[in-house]
Amino acid sequence: MDSLWNDQEAKDFLNDPLQLRVYTSRLLGRESALVLHGGGNTSVKIKECNLFGDTEEILYIKGSGCDLATIELDGFAPVKLEVLQRMVDLEQLSDADMLTTQRTAMLNPYAPNPSVESIMHAILPFKYVDHTHADAVLTLNNTKHGESLIHDIYGDRVIIVPYVKPGFVLAKKVHQMIQNVDWAEIEGIILMHHGIFTFADDARDSYERMVYLASKAEAYFFKEGAWDVGASAEAGEDLPKLALLRKEISKAHGAPVLARWDNRPEVCGFANLPNLASVACRGPLTPDHVIRSKHIPLLTGENPEEDVAQYVQDYREYFERHKTGSLTCLNPAPLWAIWPGYGSVAFGTELSAATIITDIAWHSMLAIQRGEALGGWQPLAEKEIFEVEYWKLEQAKLKKDYRKSDFQGKIALVTGAANGIGEATAKALHAQGAAVVALDINPQVKEIFNQADQVGMICDLMNFEAVKEAVDSTVRLFGGLDILISNAGIFPKSMRIEEMDQSLWNRSIDINLSSHQRLLQSCLPYLKKGIDPSVIFIASKNVAAPGPGASAYSVAKAGVTQLARVAALELGPSGIRVNIIHPDAVFDTALWTEEILTARAKHYKMTVQEYKTKNLLRVEISSKDIANLACVMAGPVFAKTTGAQVPIDGGNDRVI
Repeated sequence: MDSLWNDQEAKDFLNDPLQLRVYTSRLLGRESALVLHGGGNTSVKIKECNLFGDTEEILYIKGSGCDLATIELDGFAPVKLEVLQRMVDLEQLSDADMLTTQRTAMLNPYAPNPSVESIMHAILPFKYVDHTHADAVLTLNNTKHGESLIHDIYGDRVIIVPYVKPGFVLAKKVHQMIQNVDWAEIEGIILMHHGIFTFADDARDSYERMVYLASKAEAYFFKEGAWDVGASAEAGEDLPKLALLRKEISKAHGAPVLARWDNRPEVCGFANLPNLASVACRGPLTPDHVIRSKHIPLLTGENPEEDVAQYVQDYREYFERHKTGSLTCLNPAPLWAIWPGYGSVAFGTELSAATIITDIAWHSMLAIQRGEALGGWQPLAEKEIFEVEYWKLEQAKLKKDYRKSDFQGKIALVTGAANGIGEATAKALHAQGAAVVALDINPQVKEIFNQADQVGMICDLMNFEAVKEAVDSTVRLFGGLDILISNAGIFPKSMRIEEMDQSLWNRSIDINLSSHQRLLQSCLPYLKKGIDPSVIFIASKNVAAPGPGASAYSVAKAGVTQLARVAALELGPSGIRVNIIHPDAVFDTALWTEEILTARAKHYKMTVQEYKTKNLLRVEISSKDIANLACVMAGPVFAKTTGAQVPIDGGNDRVI
């Protein structure tokens, strides 16, 4: 591991201790082998003049739940140092009293809660203090002879603290151990099964001590031939089984979840280890991970339904073994799975949560193999892990990120999404929590939808193989499919039957009808394993009230309506709802060029504006209106409706 300190980057911060604290905190956060997703904490002690002109010493410490990689000035909580230092002298202090006292000692009531390690930072007699969960150090002290190995590597240059739960108890223990310490001889403090602290009166020194001590641990693994020991194997692919696994996890979770599949060779190699069941289920790299990943992963194979049910039962037994007082069992569903032959899968109601678990799993799998090579992986005992998992201060970190909507954790596929109805619907579904794949032949779709959980794909719906690949890619990305919005289409120019150009007719039938059939056929294996699956076809008012010159379009839309009706009959027993929307006069779509719009208005002897509002309500229909209706139909309001045809046309007298 190398120092990332850059004199050019740091020069603007050298005279501002708090800005410098932000800079070196981000340096730590850039290195995933030191901290992951909100882990670790940093602080700086600064003398400031208060409102009354008195000088006070303030500890600026990372707010609980903030991420070192992206932290800003307002991510640090300012706490009166004297109050924190006096707290350590108390004989006892409950978590609630600790938090209350810390908050009442804050200068800024709008700042985040101070880290649970605030007292620990306060008692160390240095301006800058850094705390990380360095992989190499944690791997060392998660081996059978961890403490002995640490002595061999660092000698007396570090203080080794036996594991105690973070917070007041840990600070009290460290306070006792550092009495009469010659700090000139000490470079850091290693907390068994927890992490490492470094400190200095200079920000760069404290940061580079952390890098140095972590590097020494890495060097030891290299020397012992225990670093590059990860197994490697090519992953297989079974997308229907992935979708089934995701469905079973969602049922256990009580809500839809996304599934992030990790099929990297190193992950698949770990999943294929002959002693997998033993090493993978001993416990996490650090108890700090348990709130994200639970104490152990699910091991799954040929029967996901049985495997998930067994995990849930085992988790409830784990809770019963260790519960105290009035604790309530948390959701027993697994948060990640190891899938021999295929890799690992992480689950979350949001993709960001699944991504965090994927990263934690990756670091854990490497650490387990290195620990085994160095004498045996032996993490913290189950009881201590349980105490952290059910610690209110840790649970609070997750609550602030929680949000709920009708489509949270659901997966949607929308066609014709580069403009108009498709674009509006894809955006509306995403805004309500769904992960969305947006398809269109127009390359612009990739620019419009370019987020991790909102992905644009170029796809020619006339190409059956391309359609199948797009659907499979959706499952690879998110684990399944719940909502299909079959929208893509064209509006051919007006042409009477006796003058019909055969190529125009064939093109309309192919795009406006046949492509929808091919798409549905490709999606069905996954929709049958979806969560409350719903299919919505975007048809047309022309089905009920066609106009002269629109036979190529009207016949195709009538065909798609019949396709949807038959699909509702066939798919109802599988729990798949199939409904139809019949829009009329939606002019903010690519179907309506100025030429077509002008021609249609002229045909009806109207101005363009009159033509746009030629319905009974005299309103203009927009793509967003169709999108809103599609979301309602895909959601719980239509949970018991299938085969319905719903017009959205402002009231068409011919349809009525």
